[in-house]
Amino acid sequence: MTRFVPEAFLSPHVLELAGYQPGKLIEDVLEEMGLDSAVKLASNENALGPSPLALRAVANALPGLYRYGDADSRRLREAIAQKVGHPAEGVMAGNGSSEFILVMAHALLAPGLSAIMSRPSFTLYAKNAQAAGAKAIEVALTPSHGHDLAKILALADPSVRLVFIDNPLNPTGAFLSPEEIGDLLAGLPKTTLLVLDEAYADFARAQRPDYPRLLSDGRVVILRTFSKIMGLAGLRAAYALMDPELAKQLNKVRQPFNLNTLAQAGALAALGDTEHAENTLDMTWRALEVIQKRLPEFGFRVFPTQANFVMAELPEGLSADDFTKKMLREGVIIRSLSSFGLPGHVRINAGLVYELEELFRAVGKCLG
Repeated sequence: MTRFVPEAFLSPHVLELAGYQPGKLIEDVLEEMGLDSAVKLASNENALGPSPLALRAVANALPGLYRYGDADSRRLREAIAQKVGHPAEGVMAGNGSSEFILVMAHALLAPGLSAIMSRPSFTLYAKNAQAAGAKAIEVALTPSHGHDLAKILALADPSVRLVFIDNPLNPTGAFLSPEEIGDLLAGLPKTTLLVLDEAYADFARAQRPDYPRLLSDGRVVILRTFSKIMGLAGLRAAYALMDPELAKQLNKVRQPFNLNTLAQAGALAALGDTEHAENTLDMTWRALEVIQKRLPEFGFRVFPTQANFVMAELPEGLSADDFTKKMLREGVIIRSLSSFGLPGHVRINAGLVYELEELFRAVGKCLG
């Protein structure tokens, strides 16, 4: 019997892709390391947990799971539109920001076309561009670990359909000012969409763009998520703001019922939970100040951040992969940035007081 060879059916540009590398689950670390407890500071999650209003809304929605939900997330989209001051027709709701990246790649890219993104940044920008058969043009960061806008503009020829900018930038925490974003948009070809991924923008203390003015150009897509500040990462709820005509076309590509009933209920409730958002910001900013103060005492170099995490360079000669493995044995999960092309750096997100105490205990032991 002839052995089935899936490679014979797949496009070459798909075969060349590497799989996405998620952060380790606490359950897996406990089992692998034989530990009773662990803290996770690797995936930029909200240590305060979900919005309490969202939890109640999800619980109330459970009895209705035998029915299909709203295929268009109408109530959620209308609430978002009212909150941000953008027409509901220009709001898409989705299964995490990653769904929008996938949909835009399918709808706007093809062989012979290109997308630009920084390297390192969110890995799904390049992966989805390549999966669509397009060229992923990865631009190295500046010496200060920010987006190299001059290089991006120099490479943005008419074949470039998408430019992905995560702002703040993951994994470095760098942030672009409204003026820099405006200059970037003005310099891009008229056939290029600027995609601003603002997964961490709620944590930024710097000035943010004038969104209505930015969106009025028509060539801008803004991605926002409920995973971070609202603590709903497990529900995979997100939204995108864009020109209504573009949304009309992209809605043809996305899956129907893409945002499930529980996610819609939780996101709608979380949208109005300003108290949880304020508590999250307070916890995050306090934690970041502690991390930025304490890590240099161990010989780390910590970089400025406008996100809910910090990037830190290890003491000279240490490998990020080796160090994070040692930290795992101590029950502390942080993210090695070697897969981002930064083998001497780690990423650590804000956490609760006891989690930070565990972090510094483990760092001291691993360096001792």
